[in-house]
Amino acid sequence: MTLTPIMDPEALNRFLETDFPQIHTDGKVFEVTEVGPGTVVMRLAPNERHLRPGGTISGPTMFALADVAAYCAVLAHIGPVALAVTTNLNINFLRRPEPGPLTCACRILKLGKRLAVVEAAIHGADPDDLVAHATATYSIPPR
Repeated sequence: MTLTPIMDPEALNRFLETDFPQIHTDGKVFEVTEVGPGTVVMRLAPNERHLRPGGTISGPTMFALADVAAYCAVLAHIGPVALAVTTNLNINFLRRPEPGPLTCACRILKLGKRLAVVEAAIHGADPDDLVAHATATYSIPPR
């Protein structure tokens, strides 16, 4: 399955800023950095709000990163459809990430007319050190 993106990182970041400005309430922490055939990479620059006791990034923050990044992967390939919604997201936390930037690499597993399934891999500074893995399903509204 070869998918051709129709939105680039700039278009996706602009869409998030205009249609979902609430994700930047604490400053611009989410940024799409790459878009490719069937893929999107998003960076999270966490601030104090995203940390939890014990000196690590919180689970809800990593969940949000996986969800927003996977959503962007879908939009990159179907266009700016604000009403595409998450119907399921399953995440496995594999190891404790150090405080600092996280990267979420997403790959579309299925892109149908009504549903999309995306895999999300979250890592810290070392791209080989996976800290969380998620799969997400999105409902795509009829055109």
